[in-house]
Amino acid sequence: MRHRVTQARLSRTSGHRLAMRRNLASSLFEHETISTTIQKAKDVRAFAEKLITLAGKGDLAARRRAISLLGNRAIYRDEDGKMVKSGTVISKLFSELGPRYLDRQGGYTRIIRLAKRRLGDNGQLVLLQLVGQEAQETKEKSKSEKKGRGKKSSKAKGGDS
Repeated sequence: MRHRVTQARLSRTSGHRLAMRRNLASSLFEHETISTTIQKAKDVRAFAEKLITLAGKGDLAARRRAISLLGNRAIYRDEDGKMVKSGTVISKLFSELGPRYLDRQGGYTRIIRLAKRRLGDNGQLVLLQLVGQEAQETKEKSKSEKKGRGKKSSKAKGGDS
């Protein structure tokens, strides 16, 4: 009997489910948006939101608890054809994502259904995103535009004289 069991089994063993949940959450924190099936997105959403709430506390006990729940996967980025370590998922979670959502009571993620379906099994695909990502992108674009305008105007002034 399944009395008081709330999580979906997803046709996986408990160890496989735990590993999948950790990997999806780590990828979500690293990239801030991932594409997956609707069932997996709904399953990982609660786990990710609990970790973001934990990151809002920011103390050592919360950091250790997050490491025990999620693991501490390294983040790599491509730099001139070489993969360079740029930090860890836990450090990004506690330094960027936790402070970003301090004033928010919950609802850190959103699920957007995609029109396309997965080849092979025709599974419904969705985007799982962190809320507020657009605000970050617009701030970065406005900063780069301001910097770009300053450079252009100085070039224009230098070319006129």
